Amino acid sequence: MTFCLNSKIITPENNQQIKNAIIMLHGYGGDGNDISMLSMNWKRYLPNTIFICPNGHEICPINPSGFQWFDLTKEDPIYVKEQSFKAEKILKKFIDEIKNKFNLPSSKICLSGFSQGCMMSINLGLTSDEKFNCIVGFSGKIIDHEDLKNRKKSSPSILLIHGDSDQVVSPNFMLEAKDFLIRNNVEIETHLIKNCDHHIPIEASSLALNYILKKISND
Repeated sequence: MTFCLNSKIITPENNQQIKNAIIMLHGYGGDGNDISMLSMNWKRYLPNTIFICPNGHEICPINPSGFQWFDLTKEDPIYVKEQSFKAEKILKKFIDEIKNKFNLPSSKICLSGFSQGCMMSINLGLTSDEKFNCIVGFSGKIIDHEDLKNRKKSSPSILLIHGDSDQVVSPNFMLEAKDFLIRNNVEIETHLIKNCDHHIPIEASSLALNYILKKISND
């Protein structure tokens, strides 16, 4: 399977029919293999789901063995927004390839991501012409509230999970995102994990799985 982004792909066991996809976007300096660890537990409960975990399109300068969705070496918000637009364009092409390859509509696809991957998932989900099944984001934020408000086309259900001790992406960003999403008529659920820094603990993984199980049907 060849797509525009190199990807770690976990297919259903025993050649079961693919009825859903979860696209998982890694954080800054990570890769598809990192984020795919979530699927090890999830796949047992989602037997007809394919998990697709792409590498970012750029090498991360701070961690050359990893990748990025957009550059964070400059703090200029306009630059960051422009770089995220580049990633968005590539990811939209990638998602179209997934939809065509597996004959899946957006309604059968969940977008999930950690940190920078969460930021991209929110942008992709809300600016898509077709509504995705849901978005599950860990430790992220909205990149630019005004831009997203102006470009919003869709309102997929969203779950955001954040650690209360996150020193990399402040948990306040989750509260700001929740406020934005409520005001823009998006169904939003949030969870703040106690004594958790910038990572995905088992509790967060379980909360996410339960949410996805409510949204995705294996019928």
